[in-house]
Amino acid sequence: MSPPLHSSHGPGPDEPHGRADLHVHTLASDGVSGVDEILAFVLEQTRLDVIAIADHERVDAAHAARAVARARDLPVDVVIGEEVSTRGGHLLALFIEEPIPPLRSLRESIGLVHEQGGLAIPAHPLFPYPLCAQAWTLRDLLRAGDPRVRPDALEAFNPTTFGRPVHRRVVAFAAEHGLPAVGNSDAHQASAVGTGWTTFPGRSADDLRAAILAGATGWHGSFHGTASQLPTFGRQLRKYGRDARAELLGRVRRDGTGRDHGYPGGDRRPPTLDASALGPGREGPRA
Repeated sequence: MSPPLHSSHGPGPDEPHGRADLHVHTLASDGVSGVDEILAFVLEQTRLDVIAIADHERVDAAHAARAVARARDLPVDVVIGEEVSTRGGHLLALFIEEPIPPLRSLRESIGLVHEQGGLAIPAHPLFPYPLCAQAWTLRDLLRAGDPRVRPDALEAFNPTTFGRPVHRRVVAFAAEHGLPAVGNSDAHQASAVGTGWTTFPGRSADDLRAAILAGATGWHGSFHGTASQLPTFGRQLRKYGRDARAELLGRVRRDGTGRDHGYPGGDRRPPTLDASALGPGREGPRA
């Protein structure tokens, strides 16, 4: 197994800048950690000021995480995000409130994000795979000169299989086209949160948003080792088995339950945040 490699561009860890990880998955999609576990890890094991929950095609766990953080007065801002599956590759929709529908063109999806006042950032771009936005698609959007369909930044650092081989190309592409660059973990378990991060002037989510729009961000992180993601894949497979059993049992029992979406009330049907469980001091699972 090759060791993780570190890459960095921007303010160093001791400089007075905030840190954000804007690409985190939970049990609500293909992650294996719930909201409580992720927030606990962020507070205990990272120096992050802002995180974005960006599950595939849904925003319910992101809303739950923000509600938990606010109810408990946690020292971390939670941004509502979504990783949208577009016909032109995955897109991070950040600072939104409602989900962006999947399987539209990348152009239309970026427009829908902007209609909500959000920021649109192609995730792990340029990797030769249908889930990743390709250079010619991005160039077409940039040549259009229409701010409604222009990406707001690129995910220049992503430590996963999608990000590592094309990292230098993405950095060069962002610089060539004047696109701000951010770094994220694309974490699918709590212990991976913060392996990629963005630095920005300030500490809050509002500061981060302003920094992205101003092109004042830096990217940092450590690439995963060659086989280090295999245990996560195993946990995902076991999760899918548990999810299928829970959905089946809920239907058989007709008790209004189903798979766990990773937040209080997330095993109800439909999943609905249980606000009574958000009080300060409630103990959640630990990483």
